[in-house]
Amino acid sequence: MSADAAPLGLFERYLSLWVLLAILAGLGLGLAAPDAVGVLAGLEYASVNLVVAGLVWAMIYPMMVGVDFASIKDIGTRPKGLVITLAINWLIKPFTMAGLAIAFFDYLYADLLPRADAQEYIAGLILLGAAPCTAMVFVWSQMTRGDPAYTLVQVSVNDLVMIIAFAPIVALLLGVTEIVVPWETLLLSVGLYVVIPLAAGALTRTRVIARHDGDAAAVDAFTARLKPWSVIGLLATVILLFAFQAGTIVANPFLIALIAVPIIIQSYGIFAAAYVWAWAWRVPHAIAAPCALIGTSNFFELAVAVAIGLFGLSSGAALATVVGVLVEVPVMLSLVAFANRTRSHFPDTAR
Repeated sequence: MSADAAPLGLFERYLSLWVLLAILAGLGLGLAAPDAVGVLAGLEYASVNLVVAGLVWAMIYPMMVGVDFASIKDIGTRPKGLVITLAINWLIKPFTMAGLAIAFFDYLYADLLPRADAQEYIAGLILLGAAPCTAMVFVWSQMTRGDPAYTLVQVSVNDLVMIIAFAPIVALLLGVTEIVVPWETLLLSVGLYVVIPLAAGALTRTRVIARHDGDAAAVDAFTARLKPWSVIGLLATVILLFAFQAGTIVANPFLIALIAVPIIIQSYGIFAAAYVWAWAWRVPHAIAAPCALIGTSNFFELAVAVAIGLFGLSSGAALATVVGVLVEVPVMLSLVAFANRTRSHFPDTAR
């Protein structure tokens, strides 16, 4: 995908406004039609909501069309972005999230919440910190004009590490001996958010190039036409996520705000660490931006599923992971905007 692909115009320029309206629409929908929203929320398998999965798939698909498999073989000569991604996600992020959770709920909030509840909120935040994102990373990468082939490799390697490292890190930080990893959730998410859209994108790319007599530039024109639909998919996802949790947000606004504070601090802190590291290493922006955004975003389906399995559906841990979902989209959009504004501080060529 070209680094100077055409912008989305009206959609992209005012995306923050559209997202705010989508949040309000989602809250209104959840409060006005809870039964209908409940039906949509129930359309899930292995803790993965199939309606949201379809919308995320629509967002991912244009970027997958832009993946040039011929360029993947050269990624080994550009290891810096991958090193930053893995170090941030597995050596730093879980532990900083645990530290922030303990600092806030054991000390700063000590007089505001019962200790037993506070311990469950800490557990939920730890689960969020140990589950880096798979799906939405492709969306954020596309919005920052990231290198689609490199982003794919970063996400794929990260998923492989997650299979090995998630349970031991969570067990260490939670102090429990057995973590039952919901393999159905993990594998289904990887299949829905990586394997299927990648296969569809590769097939589409091949057909588009063949139809234009081998002209690879035709792919950029094709994906540019899809971009507005990708943003519409994002807004529809925001509406559903906030509709699903409208009752919880309205019933517990103060508690939601308390839980959100350490998540927000963690998000901006992790992004800053990865982004500054990439800048210091002179990593090109098309790799640096997705690299920083991968660690900032969370695999909330996995975190929610494990929280429910360990602590129960109505637990504080489950609520904390849900707050992570609510906080993520506005925070990530602000970081996407910042990454796009600071593009000129990074080199354009691969290193």
